[in-house]
Amino acid sequence: MIFSERLLAELKKAGNVAVLTGAGVSAESGVPTFRDPGGIWEKFKPEQLANFDAFMNDPDFVWSWYQHRREIMRDVKPNKGHIALAEMENVFPNFNLITQNIDNLHFRAGSKKVTELHGNIERNFCMKCRTFYEEVDLNEKKVLKCEKCGGLIRPDVVWFGEMLPVNELRKAEESAANADVFFTIGTSAEVYPAAMLPIIAKRAGAYVIEINTKPTAISIELDEILTGKSGEILDELLFKIKKIRN
Repeated sequence: MIFSERLLAELKKAGNVAVLTGAGVSAESGVPTFRDPGGIWEKFKPEQLANFDAFMNDPDFVWSWYQHRREIMRDVKPNKGHIALAEMENVFPNFNLITQNIDNLHFRAGSKKVTELHGNIERNFCMKCRTFYEEVDLNEKKVLKCEKCGGLIRPDVVWFGEMLPVNELRKAEESAANADVFFTIGTSAEVYPAAMLPIIAKRAGAYVIEINTKPTAISIELDEILTGKSGEILDELLFKIKKIRN
């Protein structure tokens, strides 16, 4: 992969770097995506599973599906892209990683600061008293009840029709607005408000780079497009970054 002189110059002097990751990053680890053929939506419609009403109408069914997804995630490992981003956290003075993914792979790769816009499938909380349950027995196929109040326990993910968590969205927007360099990686740029983050960064003066296997709806508005697998590109880019910032 050939990186432009402008990109390397921007990365050499950057103090604030922000990154937005989407499903394409985790797809390289074998995590099924929502929109690609063969993805997890092929057997069930989203409205059957990932919304509040569906959960309340048939909590055992929805819970069982999320347990199945957790079983899939359990055997998935972070790829070179996740690991490279975790290492970049130690290279730049201020590095902000924002993700639309719920698979926890960034944390498992070693990232310490991650803004999770859509939640985390490995966390759960009581809908009544908000007690969090970090781990659950994957053999429990029926919805769990809170030990404190008896309320239903749901996955800590953002369902269709729900607002993104306010604090996380605010932090993501601030990171984009303050970035010297902004990466948008493995995301279709079709899901809002996350799709606005690269544009926020661009309008605030950041050098914005897209890494994806194919162009997106916002590619034409950005400064540099790197086409290919994000894991391979990020691994090579990390090597370059370490050389120019030593």
